[in-house]
Amino acid sequence: MSSSLVHTLKHHFLDAFADDDNSVCSRVVPQKLENPRWVSRNDALANELGIDTKELASQASLKLLSGSQISDNLKPIAVVYSGHQFGVWAGQLGDGRAITLGEIAVGQDGELWDLQLKGAGSTPYSRFADGRAVLRSSIREYLCSEAMHGLGIPTTRALCLVDSDSPVYREKAETAAVICRVARSHIRFGSFEHFHHRNQPQALKALADYVINRHFPMWRNDTERYFKLLQNTVTQTAYMIAHWQAVGFAHGVMNTDNMSILGDTIDYGPFGFMEAYNPYLICNHSDSNGRYSFKNQPAIALWNLNALATTFSSLLPREQLVECLQQYEPQYLEHYRQLMATKLGLQNYKPDDEHLINDLLALMEKSAVDYSLMFRRLCDFTPSDTRIRDYFLQREQFDNWAKSYFNRLSLQALTDTARAEKMRTVNPKYILRNYMAQIAIEKAQDGDYTEVNRLLKIMQNPYDEHPDAEEYAGLPPDWATDISVSCSS
Repeated sequence: MSSSLVHTLKHHFLDAFADDDNSVCSRVVPQKLENPRWVSRNDALANELGIDTKELASQASLKLLSGSQISDNLKPIAVVYSGHQFGVWAGQLGDGRAITLGEIAVGQDGELWDLQLKGAGSTPYSRFADGRAVLRSSIREYLCSEAMHGLGIPTTRALCLVDSDSPVYREKAETAAVICRVARSHIRFGSFEHFHHRNQPQALKALADYVINRHFPMWRNDTERYFKLLQNTVTQTAYMIAHWQAVGFAHGVMNTDNMSILGDTIDYGPFGFMEAYNPYLICNHSDSNGRYSFKNQPAIALWNLNALATTFSSLLPREQLVECLQQYEPQYLEHYRQLMATKLGLQNYKPDDEHLINDLLALMEKSAVDYSLMFRRLCDFTPSDTRIRDYFLQREQFDNWAKSYFNRLSLQALTDTARAEKMRTVNPKYILRNYMAQIAIEKAQDGDYTEVNRLLKIMQNPYDEHPDAEEYAGLPPDWATDISVSCSS
């Protein structure tokens, strides 16, 4: 791509809705950072988007993607939405520190992707906050969004990360950072809730039409288009949550304003990847009641989908809303069971495999076995291998499970070598453990960004061996248990 990034970006279609009453979004101007500097640039994503990596590395791109200098041909916007937070209606929210620069056309079909700056200053929806993001939380989101993509989970992405000398005050003084998020869409369940609860059915219909026109143009003239849109959100959300559960990912803040209408993982705050297996894991210390515990995520997703379906009541009859929602559980279970069967090296899920999966997880919970490490080691498990057995306190019970497991494997025509190879493509050797991100954060706060970029490469290919990163392939250090993550960022 020979033209500069600023000329590649187009006005965002939602900009047309930035009218006098700001019904959908507001035009905003990012606030400059003091001495912006690159922390990391995601060249792999740049190539996917058709952005020249040399152009991305330029000073012009640094100024643009830090929010320090915006061209006159761009009209950045912040989008309004509402939502339920921790199960309670929170009213109007919106992009309080996220500013969408514009759209970029990708590939031969010209699919549009948003480029959005998170932490670029206050907006009309900041609610008296400063609109900034701190370096520590920005590093976590930057790395995790790419880690999720590397794991094959639908997600927003991150093009680059910028540090600065601008001070930000949270529990203590920190530095402001800006992350450039890339997504097919940043429209949320809460976007629809906003207009429904304001009794603005025409605005809600316009929003639904916008989503359909942009992402599903083949439905544009379909009389069932709103049904298909809701149905797609249910299906894709079920698929996403199944992947979260299979890989051991806890989101931490599954508010309706943090749920994508396309079923992509969005808004990385106090997330966590499962270490010692604990279905009751709470990765957000602000979640005192455990509403968003790992175990609760599938049910919370359905709760959120119910809230979304309510907003479609002006577009669809109740029978169709119920029909869509009833598809969630069977689709989630189908996806999850197949994913877990694949993690065990089974070519196809069979009903009796439910016991095999659940019995292993129960044993892992009793012995606090590391989730990812266990499944990665299981790739090379043989009847004579005692290393995995030693993970368990109830060794006789594990032996009984292993006997059932090998009996099940014997029913499929797949050699141990072929099974191991397949299993290594679905059981990651590396996950973004909190302590790994913390090491990168502490170095970055001292001006050393090398670990951020090292982890980026590892997380983009988590199934590979990475011999130079073996220290990250084992159990976390003892001090990692003291890491606590909240919504403060």
